[in-house]
Amino acid sequence: MNNFLGNIWTKRVVAVLSLLYALAVCRLCYFSIFYEIHVRDRVSLCLTVTVVSIIALVAMLYTRKQVITRIASFIILPAMLPVVLLYFGEWGMIIPIIITGVTILLLSGAGEGGKTAVGTIVLLMYIFGALGYFVFTSFFVSSAKETLVEKGTSPSGRYRYTVINTEDTSNGSTAVYVEPNYADEDFPFVNFTLKSMDRVVYRVRPIAEEIDIEWTTQSRQDVTQQIEAISDNIEITLTDDELKQLGYTYDNKLTLSDVDIDMKLQIGLDGSNVDPILLDSLNDEQLAVFGIGRDPNERYYILSPSAEVIDSAGAGSGKKIYFSEIDSDTIEKFQSEYLDEYYDYKFKVTKDRTVLLNTLTDEQLKSFGVSDQSDVMTFNGKVCFRSYVAEIEDYYDVDSRHLSIDLLT
Repeated sequence: MNNFLGNIWTKRVVAVLSLLYALAVCRLCYFSIFYEIHVRDRVSLCLTVTVVSIIALVAMLYTRKQVITRIASFIILPAMLPVVLLYFGEWGMIIPIIITGVTILLLSGAGEGGKTAVGTIVLLMYIFGALGYFVFTSFFVSSAKETLVEKGTSPSGRYRYTVINTEDTSNGSTAVYVEPNYADEDFPFVNFTLKSMDRVVYRVRPIAEEIDIEWTTQSRQDVTQQIEAISDNIEITLTDDELKQLGYTYDNKLTLSDVDIDMKLQIGLDGSNVDPILLDSLNDEQLAVFGIGRDPNERYYILSPSAEVIDSAGAGSGKKIYFSEIDSDTIEKFQSEYLDEYYDYKFKVTKDRTVLLNTLTDEQLKSFGVSDQSDVMTFNGKVCFRSYVAEIEDYYDVDSRHLSIDLLT
């Protein structure tokens, strides 16, 4: 038995547990940044985390001289900083991991100098991190009192809503929030929900005395008819892939926006024309006013690119620089060559990703992800949310993660 436990390969295999534990802590760190935590059973969660941490600590102490364990010992405490700050108060989950992290950092097989350096850095991280977070929440988080009035889910179960009364200095307000109900991470004893996914679909001032939330289910065709009855000019925003499905190319959706009045006059327009100008609507002479050319294949390029634009585009000498092949930085460099006396752009080259709803067929809407049946919410008789619109406008991009200040509140 002693030979087995003393075998280097046994220790290397067991050291994998150290790595798995460190990775689990990193995943918890990720959750703390992007997800809210909702603990269903604190006692059971605490016992589970404690048992797992004890097993991991025994494995790490046994393999403390292995490289993998040394690396893991340096990862755990820094990864727990966001967890401590953002899940503050969930001590049954936090304390066992912190104790494990401190113990293995002090007793790992790493050199004393390395442990001292890492320990000092971690300590400073916690001190300044806590101080910075305290200052931020003190100055930038609203002190208005919020009260949960009602909550529930849509008929399909894909959306959930909350009604919040906010008491402030302006007689307060009542707001209805809707968020996806399909993006949670669910575990025994605990549930994680994505932060900043709730969308205000209705707000009224002052605080509503009566609240009547009703959900109905309507077909895609019925909702389309209702929306088109409101206006014939309702536009929806599509992705590049969806535009391609409709037969649009990159170039025939290019527009000129925020056009300077002098440049409008040069192409025969006046100040009353405020809408973006489609490049396809201009002739070659008008395009030249903006330094833009059009080839026989209806593709747009920069007529006389400067050395800076050529360098930014990475194009060779004499090669045409097409808008469809350059990034936004290169386009900005091109636009910066056309400035007014106030150093503002005389125009901007942008891509119009909108189409009129009444130009789309029911089959096309279905292919864009609009469900056959739509959840419709009314607040005191007024329609305030349609899952039809949420799907086609991609209200809830649950697959993307973006760091923002909102995640800290």
